[in-house]
Amino acid sequence: MSAANSPREGSLEAPTRHPLEWKQPAFWDEGALEKEMERVFDLCHGCRRCVSLCQAFPTLFDLVDAGPTGEIDGVSKADYGKIVEQCYLCDLCYQTKCPYTPPHPWNIDFPHLMLRAKAVHFRKHGAPLSARLLSNTRLVGRLASIPVVAEAVNWANRRPAFRGLLEKTLGVHRDARVPRYHARTAERRLPEDDGLDRPATSAGPTRGRVAIFATCYGRFNQPQMVEDLATVLRHNDIPVRLVRANQCCGMPKLELGDLETVERYKNAVVPLLHELVREGWDLIAPVPSCVLMFKQELPLLFPEEEALTTVRKAFFDPFEYLLHRHQAGLLKTDFKQPLGKVAWHVACHQRVQNIGPKTKQVLELVPGTEVVAIERCSGHDGTYGVKKASYPLARKIAKPVENRVRQIEAQYFTSDCVMAGAHIAHGLDRDDPEHPISLLRRAYGI
Repeated sequence: MSAANSPREGSLEAPTRHPLEWKQPAFWDEGALEKEMERVFDLCHGCRRCVSLCQAFPTLFDLVDAGPTGEIDGVSKADYGKIVEQCYLCDLCYQTKCPYTPPHPWNIDFPHLMLRAKAVHFRKHGAPLSARLLSNTRLVGRLASIPVVAEAVNWANRRPAFRGLLEKTLGVHRDARVPRYHARTAERRLPEDDGLDRPATSAGPTRGRVAIFATCYGRFNQPQMVEDLATVLRHNDIPVRLVRANQCCGMPKLELGDLETVERYKNAVVPLLHELVREGWDLIAPVPSCVLMFKQELPLLFPEEEALTTVRKAFFDPFEYLLHRHQAGLLKTDFKQPLGKVAWHVACHQRVQNIGPKTKQVLELVPGTEVVAIERCSGHDGTYGVKKASYPLARKIAKPVENRVRQIEAQYFTSDCVMAGAHIAHGLDRDDPEHPISLLRRAYGI
């Protein structure tokens, strides 16, 4: 029976995510993995609801349609990897499209099946040096943000000859927009821990004291975003400190399938975050992917770890946090500047947190402001949007978003994922957009 005509028991219930049992030998069984991929691919082929989300599904369906049987049994298992490499774990198929996620008896979790396949491949074959380096955002950021080095890197990234060399050596497409690096990192911009003795006021699940996990991107590539977040929080009488452990959340390594390195990163940072939570601090990161890592991916990889569960409960998206404060009457609304019409791209890793359009709701507290949401993937998704092999596909995925931004004709374009925003702005031939928190600071006039 095809997926389109089958019963959908449980499909109206909220999706339930099962932990990834990657410590068990069965997880790494290649035969069992291929059998499960065949089962899921067959069901996806019969449904085809997710065809417009990313390139993974068109790749699957093209392989089926070109096969001798027109069914999944006509697809060589050697071609399964072509589908896996197109999945960048945005999670949208699971959270927004698929009607067969658990508790449905078909129990489809396409992103985590692709993650399993990536992990099995990585353990068996490893990854090219270029992929390992590009996914080591902390190391690259630390080296490229050294004073003088940062200026040299930014200068070179604007030179066609260097970009051609970069394409040959690291596989970074010569036309892709790559981020700038800043010698004045987030640590250098923000004062030492501030307001430790200042009284804090609880509101809902928030305790009113925030430790900012700056993220690799926030530290080295977009420190202004971190500075603006701290300024907005302090304007609302919230004590702020920066988490000064220079550690990656692990998302780039997760996308590579390098689960052992993800665990090593987790072991380095979670004890520090756990101690901050025990001291009464809430946790915020300005990049949705990093928030999602602590709120979903790490807890599903390490479900028995109590310290991680504590950290998960204390982690917030910036605008989720601010809306909790507003609902308790604690968010200042002394805005001085309207924002007019804002085209807001809803980042995939923010959507799948199931927190709702909190960014839109907070920005529209500013008088004279209208926020138009664009709920479609940008196609950037980590390194996918810059790699030579996938850059043309990433541009194709971004095109509908770019067209929508043009149609809206807004005063500002923004995205909570600054990498996605830059990728879209590149297609529009614009400068990188400001983070929504920077727009909020602008509205406050601070």
